[in-house]
Amino acid sequence: MKFIHTADIHWGMIPDSDRPWGKKREQAVRLTFQAIIEEAREERTDLLMISGDLFHRQPLARDLKEINYLFSTIPATRVVIIAGNHDRIRKSSAILSFTWCPNVTFLMDETLTSVYFEDLNTEVYGFSYHTSEITENRVADFSIPDSRRIRLLMLHGGDAKHLPFDKHVLAASPFSYIALGHIHKPAVLLENRMAYAGSPEPLDMTETGPHGFFSGTIDDTTGQVVSLEFKPVCQAQYIPLVINVTPASTTTELSQIIADEIRKRGASNIYRFRIRGMRDPDTEFDLDFLSGQWNIIEILDESEPQYDFHALFAEHSGDMIGFYIQALMKDDMSTVEKKALHYGIHALLMTKDERSQV
Repeated sequence: MKFIHTADIHWGMIPDSDRPWGKKREQAVRLTFQAIIEEAREERTDLLMISGDLFHRQPLARDLKEINYLFSTIPATRVVIIAGNHDRIRKSSAILSFTWCPNVTFLMDETLTSVYFEDLNTEVYGFSYHTSEITENRVADFSIPDSRRIRLLMLHGGDAKHLPFDKHVLAASPFSYIALGHIHKPAVLLENRMAYAGSPEPLDMTETGPHGFFSGTIDDTTGQVVSLEFKPVCQAQYIPLVINVTPASTTTELSQIIADEIRKRGASNIYRFRIRGMRDPDTEFDLDFLSGQWNIIEILDESEPQYDFHALFAEHSGDMIGFYIQALMKDDMSTVEKKALHYGIHALLMTKDERSQV
């Protein structure tokens, strides 16, 4: 039996909505989910599990129709869905009166229920959110009757406010595989037994690294997962990079280095740069123009001016500059203290230069 495990699609979300590429990111969320559907069709997948937050918010009727159409294109694949904290079931939810195509089962109860597929000899368990938070461990002591069926569990949560659970307790449960959602970074908690699929498309700059879904195979005789493969599928990645500078570095040189790094990794990705190292005290890196050329979400200039504080103190031991260096400079300075020293000396030197020109 072949299955796909995904979660946290967040259909309807516009990542980086305040950025020029925001609309492309909204489309990427949809295209990535369509790619998962296409994978299910091409690989003749028996079961598709969506472990919560298929939608970013309460879905409108048109959202349900769009998603349902996609499910209708894989009629041979059983689709099982649970609601997460973002798309939780409410009394006014359009989903309550929506009619899904025959291959779709939505486990909407807030207590554990299941659906059994006789031809697959597989029973899938799960429950949906009806509130924004679930602070109690609802899977600590549930009992599942003995059975020769293949049994799978779908859960959404894993932090203090969203279904906290003990993975060791779950590991001792009789489920062949536990398909987790809510945490957006893909992770295998127990080899071939328990995993977070992560968000197929990264949704903000903290969600770095590859994103995709899990594809697995279960032996029909033993009921054990015999293979579990993570398949990257995202349209773009958030990539953090550090660029080191020297006192000889210029804005033009730095901008060329950044452009080369982007070309090397792909212009469709989204970048966050940190500038580190020592720079010439008279140099101010002006890189705002790069954001108009590339998908750069942030550039943090953490470089430090290369002052010779000992020489400065010797030259200004009797004035405000020398007093400032003596008051702040020490061996084990914090980052904030270093910035205060550098910015203060820069301001004092600028003031001295201005006075000398009067």
